[in-house]
Amino acid sequence: MPPAKSLLLICAFALTVTVSAGAADPRLIASLGKLDPQTRLEQVCDLAAVNHIGTNGKLPRPDRAKSNVITPPRHHGDTIEGSGGAFRSGGKWYAFSFKCRTSPDHLNVLSFTYRIGAMIPKSKWPEYGLWD
Repeated sequence: MPPAKSLLLICAFALTVTVSAGAADPRLIASLGKLDPQTRLEQVCDLAAVNHIGTNGKLPRPDRAKSNVITPPRHHGDTIEGSGGAFRSGGKWYAFSFKCRTSPDHLNVLSFTYRIGAMIPKSKWPEYGLWD
């Protein structure tokens, strides 16, 4: 596996683990700092999705979110918007649209809004790169 992809997977795992911890680990910040700014923006906003979507009380707290599943998000400086994200909650994947604005270093989320879409049928998971 290429080193950049390995680092990305480690960051995605670390982001998921730190959700319950509530505070960013300095090692996580250092790892995120090694990513290119656009990837860092997406990773930080994916974490925001996990944190925010779980608070609406309609679904179990998500354990994973990806901003670029169905369609790629649009990057505008420190903001990313998308209508093709997906999150996993209770073993099922759901579509979501969102807008996420971060600090200039793309390490802190300043605002995050979202709208939950339909459940994604399991038959579509391979097409979108989703998993159990």
